Amino acid sequence: MRKRLTTVLLSSAAAALALGLGATTATASSIASTWTVKPGGSVKASGSGQVKDAKTGTVAKCSSIKMAGTLKKGKGLSGKGIGTIKTGSFTGCKIATVSVTVKVRGLPWKLNASSFNAATGVTTGTISGIDLKATAPGCSATLDGTGAGKNNGVTKISYSNSTGKLKLLGGGNLHSYAVSGCFGLVNNGDAQKASGTETISPKQKITSP
Repeated sequence: MRKRLTTVLLSSAAAALALGLGATTATASSIASTWTVKPGGSVKASGSGQVKDAKTGTVAKCSSIKMAGTLKKGKGLSGKGIGTIKTGSFTGCKIATVSVTVKVRGLPWKLNASSFNAATGVTTGTISGIDLKATAPGCSATLDGTGAGKNNGVTKISYSNSTGKLKLLGGGNLHSYAVSGCFGLVNNGDAQKASGTETISPKQKITSP
């Protein structure tokens, strides 16, 4: 009888432990992978930014960056593809005093959320699908991820619920390709770091879960 009772107790304890571990795993997964966005829908972004060549130090600045797209809305959303950038324009672009024309390609780009800091209300993630072609007198180059025309450039971003600001943080896979001319200011395969700040309208509240 005692042996049977011991077996039952151990089995019950094991079952309870398994259930507890299962619940913990599910909760952790939910926190890491689901998102809530309010109000979502159509959004616009406007601001300025730049890219810096990690090898040569050349900086290309754009005084006006405008993008428009959509954000998913509601609860239980996946962070991957939580938003879509459908249109974009980069104007007022220069390298030093030389004007640069930038053509946006590879649209639509994707907004992806990866982590959320509840204390600061800041979401971090990426913009993916980036492909830009820049031309200037005696110079042309493509900004992309693994090759010209691959449409897989990525830069890290953050978004603050309190300010409604989206920041370009670099740290992705952006490189210059198909470089023609450019006097050594930019070279094939040079890593490029994006930075800048965009204001999102209407302001969004993005949280996880």
